[in-house]
Amino acid sequence: MENPKNRKWRVVRSEYLARKPWFTVRHETISLPDGRTIPDYYVFEYPDWVNVTAIDREGRFVMIDQYRHGLGETSYEIPAGVAEPSDETMLAAAQRELLEETGYGGGQWRLLTTLCANPATQNNLTHCFLATDVERLGAQRPDPTEDIRVHLFSRDEVLELLRTDRIRQALMAAPLWRWFAEEGIVG
Repeated sequence: MENPKNRKWRVVRSEYLARKPWFTVRHETISLPDGRTIPDYYVFEYPDWVNVTAIDREGRFVMIDQYRHGLGETSYEIPAGVAEPSDETMLAAAQRELLEETGYGGGQWRLLTTLCANPATQNNLTHCFLATDVERLGAQRPDPTEDIRVHLFSRDEVLELLRTDRIRQALMAAPLWRWFAEEGIVG
């Protein structure tokens, strides 16, 4: 199946409203291909993100929990973070994030999928990696703003977390569901 024909919008006017490390937003006036105008369109600029579905040598998923202030709750997640300018590749960023957040690394790695959080208003991608046969290499080294707990879950436990909506972040649930689909566990 082919992709749809690109019908790119034309930017008539663009101005930044805020430029902060975690909040960059621009206001634009847009002209659609048919001539209609959208006078107030907002785009949030973020660096690309990475996340890791990590499975250790015993077949356990390396997961974390962390508080998310936007929802006001602590939930289960897969290790993830922002690709830093110093990361040579998205793979290097994913390997760094897994090691920092969990102390796990090594193993075999491959890109599982690449997703957009909200392409209507955000300009970044999330590169989702699968790491198998990972092992504990050292201690966690979380960022100063992170309060993370590491968990090792069985395949059945992760599937239960997904089925009961206890993995709430869509960019983390999607690659896990993809892994289960590729394994033929869900169809």
